[in-house]
Amino acid sequence: MIAYLNDSVVWWHWIIVGLILIITEMATGTFISLGLGVAAIIVGLIILLLPMGLVYQLLLWIILYVFLITALFKWFKAQPTVSDSGQSAYRFDTPGTVTQAIHPHQRGKVSFDTPVLGNTDWHATSEHELPEGSRIKIVEVNGQLIEVSPLKS
Repeated sequence: MIAYLNDSVVWWHWIIVGLILIITEMATGTFISLGLGVAAIIVGLIILLLPMGLVYQLLLWIILYVFLITALFKWFKAQPTVSDSGQSAYRFDTPGTVTQAIHPHQRGKVSFDTPVLGNTDWHATSEHELPEGSRIKIVEVNGQLIEVSPLKS
């Protein structure tokens, strides 16, 4: 059976399997089929240029799949998440930047790196003098007004 498959599996089989797996991914949303599909397409392109036996093709497919899934999940983990700053779970350590200078106990404007209560731009107050461009963090949320303090470097 392996000998038969070794002679009959060609590069375009891998491309078709890869495309089917990517289409399957559109229905599942787990990224598992996406990794398998992209790895299969890469294997198809590699064996088009460098023919190899089925065992080596399968080994290459598995190695590429593990590499792609690991890279994909590391990339997604590095992206900021909005869920950390939801309606009831904003974080006091959410960093931001002053966009309009804040004088002590007066209003200014700030922009946060991730949304706070669904928005990135807020009116803010502070007990400190904060020039435009200063890095800040949340101290307290009072309705539609956020109190901030300088972010310690």
